[in-house]
Amino acid sequence: MLKHIPNIISISRIVLVIALLFTFHNALLFLVLYLICGLSDVIDGYIARKTKTESELGAKLDSIADFALFAVITVFVIILMGNKILIFLPLIIIIALIRFANIAIAAYKYHSFATLHTWGNKLTGLLLFTTPLFIIFHRIEVLWLVCVIAVMSATEEIVIHITSTKLNINRRSIFKI
Repeated sequence: MLKHIPNIISISRIVLVIALLFTFHNALLFLVLYLICGLSDVIDGYIARKTKTESELGAKLDSIADFALFAVITVFVIILMGNKILIFLPLIIIIALIRFANIAIAAYKYHSFATLHTWGNKLTGLLLFTTPLFIIFHRIEVLWLVCVIAVMSATEEIVIHITSTKLNINRRSIFKI
């Protein structure tokens, strides 16, 4: 049973992310579910590593849950910002194109849907996770930093995919440390 706990947490996060879509009108409920999603993102991998129950399925579930949360954050930010988001649109499009290229390269090269767990991607995830909070407090200039870091981490991932001979979703950076 213990070996399934990280996967159950990831699946629960996917369900909670879907529920988030229906809570935009209720700030408190949205915030509670949002924080639970963030916490579950941290603890599923931690539990899997500590109990040595890491699996390819678990990594894929985590990536799917991360992508779903990113999509919900994007929708939430667009709703909150309205037309103010337009200034960031070119960078957002570049990030999306690089991310889709990453997925396409991984699918072609490794025959697998994969996103890497690099330090850059983790930093981008943390910044994206905090973005709605910054927007709520009218600090939209932070989005410049988020976008720049996201471009850099997506570019790092594409370089890793192109130069690697095999898929290692837990590769931490472009530098083999």
